Amino acid sequence: MLQTAPAPIRSILVIQTKFIGDLVLASVLSENLRLEFPDARLVFLCEARFASFVVAHNIASEVVTFRRAHLRGTPIQRGKELYGVVRALRRFHFDLTIDLADSKTSRMLTGLVNAKTRVGYNPTERPLRLLERQPANVFAKPFGFGGEHFVYRYLSPLQALGVALHVTVPNLQPLPPETSNALALLGKHHLHPNAFIAVHAGASFEGRRWQPERFAEAIGEIAGETGLGVVLVGGPDERGIAERIVARTASPVVNLVGALSLETLLAVLKQARLFLGNESGPMHMAAAAGIPVVGLFGLTPPSQWGPVGVPNIALQPPMPCDCVASDRCGRPDFARAYCVWRLEVQPVVDAVRELLLRTDVKLERAI
Repeated sequence: MLQTAPAPIRSILVIQTKFIGDLVLASVLSENLRLEFPDARLVFLCEARFASFVVAHNIASEVVTFRRAHLRGTPIQRGKELYGVVRALRRFHFDLTIDLADSKTSRMLTGLVNAKTRVGYNPTERPLRLLERQPANVFAKPFGFGGEHFVYRYLSPLQALGVALHVTVPNLQPLPPETSNALALLGKHHLHPNAFIAVHAGASFEGRRWQPERFAEAIGEIAGETGLGVVLVGGPDERGIAERIVARTASPVVNLVGALSLETLLAVLKQARLFLGNESGPMHMAAAAGIPVVGLFGLTPPSQWGPVGVPNIALQPPMPCDCVASDRCGRPDFARAYCVWRLEVQPVVDAVRELLLRTDVKLERAI
């Protein structure tokens, strides 16, 4: 009896509605999908402000975007936004959808797109609510391939599909024009490649931000000891944090917060000697560009969200912690915990010093 060959996968939708760090980690899924389905059209659903970065760095060949503010707006705004997203997605006639977001909204979109093969997680990250259903017909483990890091959560759909795993570490390199822009910008501030530390003092949530005053103290000690320059990076909404650091730092600091596109930010990070910052998207971008990272963590486990693929030191205060923000801390919710505030300055300075020595090329050759 003749067996019918499986239908080819010609179009793939990856639903990743979270933050830039999640998209950086999800780029590894993209790499593996391209190797397995080289002729397929790969589309990401992501927030509008990330669209140019996702396409420019070939995380996806095309994007469909949404506006988070509208999804969190009035019922009318939310309805209009969802209607527009569904219309845009249905034009592609997807053969395969992969729901990395694992949310109520992403599951609804998966059902409405209704591809033949729909991958979702089992169990879901949060239990399904009343009247909610899981529209997936292929189920991925919460963490596949035996990995604990969240990069393996985003790779887990491959295992569910029976697709071989070839790439496990994000690798995002700046585009040549953006490298030129970054070098020109650094030159204006008399900074040379590999002669400065990139510092990101922001994060998506307040509780993940180490205190600006402590950043300022650590920066002053590091710059005074090493002679390295310091460049502050971050988004427009983090300008206030940067200004507090600049006002309290004796050493000269170049403040580029709010002045860079994501594409140029990646190029600036690529030129850095080391990255120092909170658990955040720029931390994952620096690691994907191949830069050593000192990451500052609170309640979030570094084993799941730490930088991957580069020399790194992840600092976290001892747990369980004596709460320093009992009036606002929302443990066990990682996004509402303030545990990173318990990190002292000296361990951070020591970690930067150690990682600089560990990654000193001249020192390694001498040894």
